Amino acid sequence: MGDVSPEAWSRVHRYASWMRFVRVDERQEFGKETLCKLRLNAPVGGWFPALQGLNWCITRFNLPYLDLFFSQNLEVITIYMSWGDPEVPRSSLPVFASTISALPTSTLRLLSVHIDYHGIPPAYLKDSLSSVILRCGPSFRSFASLTPLSNAAISHLIHLPHFHTWHTTNSPPNYSTSSLPLVFPPLEKFVLLEDAARGWLSLFQRLGDLVSSTQGMSPLSEMRGSLESLNIGNFCDPIINPSFTSVIQTFRNLVYLTVGILCRGRQCIFKLNNDHVSELAIALPRLKSLLLGYPCGKNTCATTVACLLPISVHCVRLQSLKIHFNTTNIIDDLRNISEDPRFQELRSLRKCALSCLGVHEMPLALDKSKLETVARGMMVIFPNLKRCEGWGELNWRL
Repeated sequence: MGDVSPEAWSRVHRYASWMRFVRVDERQEFGKETLCKLRLNAPVGGWFPALQGLNWCITRFNLPYLDLFFSQNLEVITIYMSWGDPEVPRSSLPVFASTISALPTSTLRLLSVHIDYHGIPPAYLKDSLSSVILRCGPSFRSFASLTPLSNAAISHLIHLPHFHTWHTTNSPPNYSTSSLPLVFPPLEKFVLLEDAARGWLSLFQRLGDLVSSTQGMSPLSEMRGSLESLNIGNFCDPIINPSFTSVIQTFRNLVYLTVGILCRGRQCIFKLNNDHVSELAIALPRLKSLLLGYPCGKNTCATTVACLLPISVHCVRLQSLKIHFNTTNIIDDLRNISEDPRFQELRSLRKCALSCLGVHEMPLALDKSKLETVARGMMVIFPNLKRCEGWGELNWRL
């Protein structure tokens, strides 16, 4: 910025004091010299006293200067690191941890911190970020980070009354039925990554219909009605079985259910049968998107193509679907749907408008005439189906 007169600094401050949102990404990187001068000439109350939103891409040069953009009016803070930047110098990490600890929270509603690479171990900021969460008040609504949190910070989040969006790799603390009052907030979106899913689903199963002694309600009462999106990825125990889905069925207003798990090795992770899938579809009628593990090529699952009919009938809003079903006897299975009296009522009911079925690596080796038979049978289940898309042999246009 060269030599700047006091009058010019005053104009800069006057302009900055009006700003409500600042975005700094790789293409808008401040030079180190500029940041140093901003530090030296910082006015009382900071450069951006009215700032409400901060989106900051951390680089190895600007990492120690994040606090220059702090404001007691900040409502939305997003901090992430550039994929293309070299590793952060180790000498800068203590300063960065201290800066994270000082994030203003008096009006904070949304916090997203993604810095789990470039030489910063995920657990390095655990204490700093946990201290921030513990200072968040009732206005806090959304948190996303792969950084571990302390048990106290996790419990604090759970007790925030308007908390509705959470992306986490953290398992829950060891709550017992005799714990202090535990009532989950009205979460709308819950993203469970790495090893987190097992602990949370186990907790939800244990809580079940438990009634809080002080509030006269189930700990999950609000969340059962509010949760619309559940995303499970990198599950450490990737078995989709009746126990797994029975917990999920308690959240009857789910619109998006994503279980992004691959079958690895020789074992298929999908342990449901047609009746289990039907129960799931009946329990979750608002579904628009269902991914229940990526269909594999092993063809060992107990579900058949018949499991798709109750999904189509009971989830009439469905727009996206990936689910395992066995294709070994698909011609006979489709014929059974058309002829078996048990399917008569379902065949007559309104069906969803799904146009593309995701089949991933599901195998299907048929000649042209049999493939046309399958296509016609699939359109009985999904009248608007145009194509099936996958990486295996089952990939055709109807």
